[in-house]
Amino acid sequence: MPGKRRTAGFTLLELIVVFAIAALLVALAPPAFERMQDAARYRETVGHVFSDLRSARYIAQTEGREAVFEVNLRQKSYRLDGGPVRTVPDGLELRATVAASEFDPDRGAGIRFLPGGGATGGSIEIVRASGAGVRVRVDWLSGRVSQESIVP
Repeated sequence: MPGKRRTAGFTLLELIVVFAIAALLVALAPPAFERMQDAARYRETVGHVFSDLRSARYIAQTEGREAVFEVNLRQKSYRLDGGPVRTVPDGLELRATVAASEFDPDRGAGIRFLPGGGATGGSIEIVRASGAGVRVRVDWLSGRVSQESIVP
């Protein structure tokens, strides 16, 4: 019928625009997902280190015995009081500052918590490739565990 417009369907231009937007979204999704996974691994590692240090303090005080948090810098791993070894994900660096008596070049570094509430003290740093990270500190006098940001 002359003069009547079709109202159903899409034009070729509309379809091309929709496909272009979809292609752009598909191209941007994997890098964003990878960054999200890296951030989640970082937060998980920080949480485990902080929690394990606090658990070591709790064990020392409640069980009346020394508890040690150990860090193996060569293998990028850590563990609480002889428990299971946890490995730091790729892309993160582990650093430790501990008392000289708690460092062995072969075994690694440790922070020892004492039954009376004190500790040998020190800090564990979890650092991202950008240089930003978290420093988890253990006060030698009280054994208190705290954390602070590391700014590159």
